[in-house]
Amino acid sequence: MVTPSQSRVDDDVLALLDPEKLSRWMDTQQLGETGRPVESRLIVGGNQNAIFEVSRGDQRWILRRPPRIVPPGRNESMEREFRVLQALAGSDVPHPEVHALCTDQSVLGGTFYLMQAIDGWSYGVKDVWPAPYDSDLTARHHLAYELVGGIAKLRVVDWRARGLEGFGRPEGFHERQVDRWYAHLEKFRFRDIPGLEVAGEWLRAHRPTDWTPGLMHGDYAFPNVLFSNDVPADLAAIVDWEMATIGDPLLDLAQLLMKWPEPGEQPDEAAMFDLTDMPSPGELVEHYERVSGRAVPDLTYYTILARFKLAIVLEGGYARYLAGETDNPKVAMYNDLILDAAAKAAELASAS
Repeated sequence: MVTPSQSRVDDDVLALLDPEKLSRWMDTQQLGETGRPVESRLIVGGNQNAIFEVSRGDQRWILRRPPRIVPPGRNESMEREFRVLQALAGSDVPHPEVHALCTDQSVLGGTFYLMQAIDGWSYGVKDVWPAPYDSDLTARHHLAYELVGGIAKLRVVDWRARGLEGFGRPEGFHERQVDRWYAHLEKFRFRDIPGLEVAGEWLRAHRPTDWTPGLMHGDYAFPNVLFSNDVPADLAAIVDWEMATIGDPLLDLAQLLMKWPEPGEQPDEAAMFDLTDMPSPGELVEHYERVSGRAVPDLTYYTILARFKLAIVLEGGYARYLAGETDNPKVAMYNDLILDAAAKAAELASAS
């Protein structure tokens, strides 16, 4: 018996992925046995991008597409994701191989692409560590080093040689940051965020003058990587590249470490992940330097920028939640994270 709630889920899935249309398109791309039906399973979907596992017989792929109501610019971001994953082919950066991109809106109602299905697992926001990482601290340490190693490898990618010229605008990257994020905030501003102006002023006055442009992920964190099923696990793939650009890769590192506790320090109550008994930030920076072969300067500027940016990005999601435009329960907890990020940015700026 199909319950009404199950029927609604099925209708929502069908609106995102029509198996018959997808099958016909896959035939044109020579993906799997021609004419064979497509089976699909929704992995993640809703107000954000939707991810499906798609299979034809013994062959599997991952399909990534925008939500049913496609926000402005989201189709283009799918194309950007596909382009950067294509460019990483053959590199040392763990990533899923991409197979085909569809920009024809008549197929599924939005731009989508198919990529390699990676066998692995991800640690999400407020998740509990799975066994044995809940108790085996050595294995958990290994995960932290693997995570940092991923962006260390990304930092040394020769993005020009890989056809990513024009993928971003590295010239004036730091000069644009404060104005860019303030402009983004104005799209949904409904209140003042204490500390944000202090951090913004400091950032304008302390921009780095000597830095090397590189490929950035833009949203690098535990939920956006997959680990292998081995113990201890290796980094199997970096995913969710929708915010990737050519900029300053050290911002990825600072964003990852901005809430990482020092040894003996109580984990930050506003931290989105359980980082108890992890390696220290200093140890992870040393690992980043070893893997990338490049020195890391003082990260104060990057940490303040990462917190400044985080407060504004989360404020956008929180504004949509308050306006009733999303019912994602995780967004309800953003308020404390926003205020904490802005306050910590201002505190660090005032002390520097």
